[in-house]
Amino acid sequence: MQAVLWMMGAIFSFCLMAVGARELSGQLDTFEVLTLRGLVGLIIVMAIIYWRRQPELFVTQRTKTHLLRNLFHFYGQASWFFALGMIPLAQVFAIEFTVPLWVLFLSALFLAENITWRKTVAITMGMAGVWVVVRPESQGLSGGMLVMLFGAIGFAVAVIFNKRLVSSEHPLTIVFYMTLMQIPISAMLTGGDWTMPSFMGWVWIVIVGVLGISAHYCSSKAMQTAEVSSIMAMDFLRLPLVAMLGMLIYAEVFDWWVVLGGGLMIVGNMIGQNVWRKRRQVST
Repeated sequence: MQAVLWMMGAIFSFCLMAVGARELSGQLDTFEVLTLRGLVGLIIVMAIIYWRRQPELFVTQRTKTHLLRNLFHFYGQASWFFALGMIPLAQVFAIEFTVPLWVLFLSALFLAENITWRKTVAITMGMAGVWVVVRPESQGLSGGMLVMLFGAIGFAVAVIFNKRLVSSEHPLTIVFYMTLMQIPISAMLTGGDWTMPSFMGWVWIVIVGVLGISAHYCSSKAMQTAEVSSIMAMDFLRLPLVAMLGMLIYAEVFDWWVVLGGGLMIVGNMIGQNVWRKRRQVST
């Protein structure tokens, strides 16, 4: 039950953060949003570390790996924010579900991991899901879709570097260096052309910053209290939920093709992660 509650917290955080990013996309430059969001996140993480009285979490011996991880993560994050202002929310989330599939592919390509039949099926189903979502033969491949698709690849590369970091780094150290390194990158990309946010703009910036931390924290807690395989299916709830929010708040058309394509990606992810076999082992 605890895992379910934590996962619901993560889903709520991700969906509301997407709404906040959409609200800010019409008011502020994307890189300004990322800078201010990063500052909010940095303050929160530093406060947590000081509250835990663990100043050693500010220290790392793996600066280069952190930098490489954060360059790709920043690219993926910026693409996510750009895409939210260009295409329906549900399409953004559906294409984001390809991240685990890209991780499987890139791990085989660059880390010499074995390409099993499960990984082959997973990648094939995932790519089929992408095709169903974007349907280039009927509506064309929009710029927003391409932005999010390449952003998903950026997230996947960041995940691979993150796998190397978690072997020796505390999660709070990883988040601390993520915000610390990405703030100057986004600040430089604004080009010095800053727009002062309105009162509601500041409200949404704080909300997005807080929810960005809470989403990752809730996800981590859910994985600590239950098997990853048992909560993976719950993550799919993000897609219909954000589609409903897009329909209610922004009058976006509910697209069943997006749900179908997202479903193919989720099933592909579950096959690639060997979920059903793990469940049988647990049950026996």
